Amino acid sequence: MLKFPLAFAAMLFFHSIMAQAKTPPAPPPVAPIHPVVTHYYGTAVTDNYRWMENPHSPELAAYMKGQNAYTRAILDSMPGRIALLKEITGNGNLVTETYGLVIANDEYFYLQNQQKQNTAKLYMRNARTGVTKLLVDPDTYSKSGGAVAINYFAPSQDGRYLAYGVSLGGSEAASLHVLNTSTLQDQGVAIDRVEGDNANGPDDLFLPVSWLPDDSFVYYRMQKLGAKDDPNSAFLKSRAYLHHLGQNPAGDGDIPIFGYDVDKSVPAAPDQDALPVILPGCDYAFGVLTENEEADTIDSIYITPLAALAAGRPVWRQIAASSDAITDFDAAGDTLYLLTTHDAPHGKVIAISLNHPEIAKARTVVPESNLVIRYIAAAADGLYVDSSDGGYSDITRIADGKAAPVALPYPGNADDLVTVETAPGAVFPLETWTHPARRYRSDGGVVSDTGIQPLAPIDTSDLVAREVTATSYDGTQIPLSIIMRRGTKLDGKNPTLLEGYGAYGITLTPYFAAGRLALLDHGGIFAIAHVRGGGWFGEAWHQAGMKLTKLNTVFDFIACAQYLEDNHYTAPAYLAGEGGSAGGITIGGAIDWAPQLFAAAIDSHGETDNLRSEFTPNGPPNIIEFGSVTSAAGFHGLYTMSAYVHVRDGTPYPAVLLQTGINDPRVAPWEVTKMAARLQAATASKKPILLSVNYDSGHGLGDTQAQQDAEWADELSFIFWQTGNPAFQPKGPR
Repeated sequence: MLKFPLAFAAMLFFHSIMAQAKTPPAPPPVAPIHPVVTHYYGTAVTDNYRWMENPHSPELAAYMKGQNAYTRAILDSMPGRIALLKEITGNGNLVTETYGLVIANDEYFYLQNQQKQNTAKLYMRNARTGVTKLLVDPDTYSKSGGAVAINYFAPSQDGRYLAYGVSLGGSEAASLHVLNTSTLQDQGVAIDRVEGDNANGPDDLFLPVSWLPDDSFVYYRMQKLGAKDDPNSAFLKSRAYLHHLGQNPAGDGDIPIFGYDVDKSVPAAPDQDALPVILPGCDYAFGVLTENEEADTIDSIYITPLAALAAGRPVWRQIAASSDAITDFDAAGDTLYLLTTHDAPHGKVIAISLNHPEIAKARTVVPESNLVIRYIAAAADGLYVDSSDGGYSDITRIADGKAAPVALPYPGNADDLVTVETAPGAVFPLETWTHPARRYRSDGGVVSDTGIQPLAPIDTSDLVAREVTATSYDGTQIPLSIIMRRGTKLDGKNPTLLEGYGAYGITLTPYFAAGRLALLDHGGIFAIAHVRGGGWFGEAWHQAGMKLTKLNTVFDFIACAQYLEDNHYTAPAYLAGEGGSAGGITIGGAIDWAPQLFAAAIDSHGETDNLRSEFTPNGPPNIIEFGSVTSAAGFHGLYTMSAYVHVRDGTPYPAVLLQTGINDPRVAPWEVTKMAARLQAATASKKPILLSVNYDSGHGLGDTQAQQDAEWADELSFIFWQTGNPAFQPKGPR
């Protein structure tokens, strides 16, 4: 009985669109309802679309394909989209993007998407001569024309070899390979289930590969599942292995040296990642247990003499536990530097001797202050410390007990520090909301441009960035960044996109995006809400937006939307909100609680069904951030933050574009699909609820430049359509 009114509502929307189009597309399919009631600690929750959680369901596949076909027909019919995509592509072709950077033997290794390139390629550049060599071109791996990405890379300490991972179609299911950097000859290594990425920083401790001084390396590997094993357990029971070049090319005979059920002295739980870390010039190796990819989730740190590890017989000793709240570490000689938030929400740096590693006797190197310490990196000439005040960096070098500031060329966000423990100096990017990034090196107090990233030929002189605060429901002041063209009239009629994230303590620090210009050039405004759950003001800010406090994230975002409207930057008829990944909680909750504030919303690969996401392959690693339904408190936190369960029938929702990639390993595609179906059934506004499915993509991390440009063109076209831009209204007889 429920199918008729849903189909009728869908047909009303269909006819309203087709009255404007010359060639009507097939109407979108209506999702059948099969209610499933689950009782959680006295609360009954009805899920009408639980059936979608079977990724192999032909019914689900047909629904997604039908929805995507309809979405593509609508978006592609907008007369302004082709010109907009050309504009986006043209702006992007002016900018060179660099991702990650590692230094080995005076060589820089980095991923770079140069002007007019479609994929990021892996380069090596000599720090002294500037001679640059292309090492890996992912396009050569693409036999079917699909998207291929380099997920991670790690050079050997002498720079002779490079370990790297490649994956297809945005799946992030990377295979590990090794290249000789002189001859470019492949070394015959092909090890699957070695996953990771360089997205979290160029000096990322959590890369899956780390080299010993000789021609061997240790690597993190996920467990191999059998035909009868639960596919949701793929990320459990990980181990680290020792590999010698020339042996075991598939890795199957490599020696496990750390992780689940490897050593009784290391009680690794099934849901902990076992990550090996080797630092140049250090006589010890490190083993890190963590519950997900973010730095604030280090559970414990172990050390072993490097010689014992090289022999395949490590002797592990625990030196830090979860209670020590370590978020970053580095070593120089026999000194281990640790960044901790224990009794210091903004962070402090302590040091211990690796020969006598007792954290209780640690000395303080950098005390806590009003600045948030984000990264530390040890070099031969001292310890480099990146602190943040309102998203902008303050870099200091600590040497011989004295702190000396690094004079930055201009105020900006350094984002990360890259050093080699056995060589002086540090390399860092620097960018702002209105200026593209450059790569600089600080050496002996002198800061110079590395030449890695050329200056983009873009005139940004009339771009303006404003830093303001919005008052949230409880009086908390929420930082809000606003980017626009100088002279933009504050008359409440500007199409505005408000972005928010708010999870894992991640800060949306100032960054320049060439694609953003297409919004600004159409009279638009771009804004970023630095909501609780992120790391703008340190660990306390993070904890104020997680688990039972997660709703603060949503209400902070709503407060920022209200600020933009109260101060006439925009109005409800012109405001769009966006959240991606964990930001799906943010935008999903915002339209649940305050649909009247938005004309449109973008849910990009969004976490929206928190009560069920725990039961996906990537669910267990995220329990530490969101909670678990296995406890009453955990359930109540997840229930409160779940956008899906709070969609209300008969509510006038804004227009919503939901995006997913069929190979997404982080947020299951069915989660986004369930949210789309629920909104389509519930909305009373007759505004479109569109589901876009990319069948050659995942979570977006491995997308080509063309894919990214096309997705951004979809988003802006959708926003311009819903905010009344004449060039983006469907043409045809009225």
